[in-house]
Amino acid sequence: MKFIIRVLLPLLVLTACSPASRDRTLSFEGIENARELGGLVMQDGRTIRHGALVRSGELSKASDSDVALLKDRFALSDVFDFRFEAERRSKPDREMEGVTNTWLSTLPQAFLASFTAGRADTTTTQSTDLLEALAQYSFHPKAQEMAARLYPAIVSDTTSQQRYGEFLRGVLNAKGGALWHCSQGKDRCGWGSAFVLAALGASRKTIVEDFALSNVSYAQTVDVISAKILEQGGGEAELSFIRSMVGVNVENFESTLDMIDAQYGSLQNYLEQALGFTAAEQERMKQKYLTR
Repeated sequence: MKFIIRVLLPLLVLTACSPASRDRTLSFEGIENARELGGLVMQDGRTIRHGALVRSGELSKASDSDVALLKDRFALSDVFDFRFEAERRSKPDREMEGVTNTWLSTLPQAFLASFTAGRADTTTTQSTDLLEALAQYSFHPKAQEMAARLYPAIVSDTTSQQRYGEFLRGVLNAKGGALWHCSQGKDRCGWGSAFVLAALGASRKTIVEDFALSNVSYAQTVDVISAKILEQGGGEAELSFIRSMVGVNVENFESTLDMIDAQYGSLQNYLEQALGFTAAEQERMKQKYLTR
């Protein structure tokens, strides 16, 4: 479907947690949805050390003070960008002296192609307002299907698996602080964070809470669009689409974790068997980033 690529794909990438999770939120002038992993307690009782691991939205609008904070507080040495080429080209990351920027696109191209191959549907929206357009697209069954299948596609796609494995090894070998991001720091970035937390020995509850925290950043926009949808007679399918496109869909995230558990036995096994990030590397990750 042409509207999936032309409109929904850009919207996909442009558009209640514990007190401990909220304490990790970082305030930047030009970087959205940013937080560090430092302070989270793992299942073995150890804690992720502060000033080392950061997740966020894209860095194109990072200010001088943002860069100074990343360098001073986090000794940033490595950035990992999960966006695809068009995103990087239209909004390139702010260059930072002494920081290595590694591009590892993790949006499955085969997944997108499955929705466009052989289709001639030219469905469009009549609205030029972003929020109204999202509300209208939420009623399209194919759009709903795309949103529902995104997370399973990300974790099942072999190219994405390879790149997430490279990402984990990059974090393991970072000389200073590591930051990873996609466009809004929620879906692709959220899975990257889940994999880092799993390697460090986090509980499922901790992993889900960190993922869900992105909904705090985008709650106001989700509420506004959801109200529009309800006014137009929409229901759970349409609201689920909005939660996936503007915020994060925690239910889909958890069901995808269930899928991983069913196939691999645990998220840690998935890291080893699908991403190629071995048990020994996971142990080294713990030694590097955890403290008593």
